[in-house]
This record gives sequence, structure tokens and C-alpha cells, in this order.
Amino acid sequence: MTTKTRRIFALLLRLLALGATLAATIAMVTSHDSAEVLNLTFKAKYSNESAFKYFVIAEAVASGYSVIVLFVSSKSLLSRLVVILDVVMTMLLTSSVSAALAVAHVGKKGNSHAGWLPICGQVPKFCDQVAGALIAGFIAAIIYFLLFLYSIHTVLSPLFTLKQ
Repeated sequence: MTTKTRRIFALLLRLLALGATLAATIAMVTSHDSAEVLNLTFKAKYSNESAFKYFVIAEAVASGYSVIVLFVSSKSLLSRLVVILDVVMTMLLTSSVSAALAVAHVGKKGNSHAGWLPICGQVPKFCDQVAGALIAGFIAAIIYFLLFLYSIHTVLSPLFTLKQ
């Protein structure tokens, strides 16, 4: 694979990661619905749950990082720092998706042991939008994992060619 092809591949992965993190952030932030139960209206929105807030913050941080890394030259010393930051972003996205997914599961299925009822029957629009955000977030985490593997390969491959 030529150097130009590698750069295009990395750029494409980074643009896909940016798109996925932006989509996840926007989908979660715009998710809201309301329902009336026993003449009481309650509103479901992402900001009601701390795990969803964490998800939004993590996705927004990863989006910002993706934009910044697009301008880092592969020949600069910062490119080695990118490998470490790719690991951090991968872990951040994985943990945020996991936390949000746990809360979403309780929202969909409830928890009979704790006496928590499922809410997705009352606010389906909210739950569908959260599901879309989680799918985009999971895709972003996978893309970042691939970026991490690619970054390691890019940094370590010159070391192996020197030893031969």
C-alpha cells in the first residue's frame, strides 16, 4: 500500500468517525417525547439521565478530536500522540455507549426486581431516537477501534522494517 493510499484510508476512517459521532450527538440531544399518565404529563429527554449526558459529552469530545486530528500531519511528532489519543477516544466511546445502553435497556425492559417499569411503551419516539443514537455511537466506537489498530500499524511498521 502506498503512502498516499494509507493517508486517504486514514482520512476516510476519520471522516466516518466524525460523521458517526456527530450523528450520535445530534440524535441524542434532539431526543424528547412526552406522555400523560393519570393526568400527569412527564417529559422524556436525554438530560434527565446522567448516563445519556455522559454519552453526549463523550461523543461531542470525540467529534472535536476528530476535527482536530484531520489537520495533524502524519509526519509530525504529534502523530505519535494521536495513537495514544485514539486509544483514549476508543475507551471513552466504549464506556459511554455501554453506560447509555444499560440505561436504555432498563427503559425498554424495566427491572422487575427493583420495581422499575419500562417507559418505551409511553414514549416510543424518544426510545427510537435514543436507539438510533446508540447505534451511531457503537459504530463510532468500532471505527475508532479500527483507527487505533491502523495507527499502531503505521507507527510500528517502520520499526519492523529497520530490524530486518
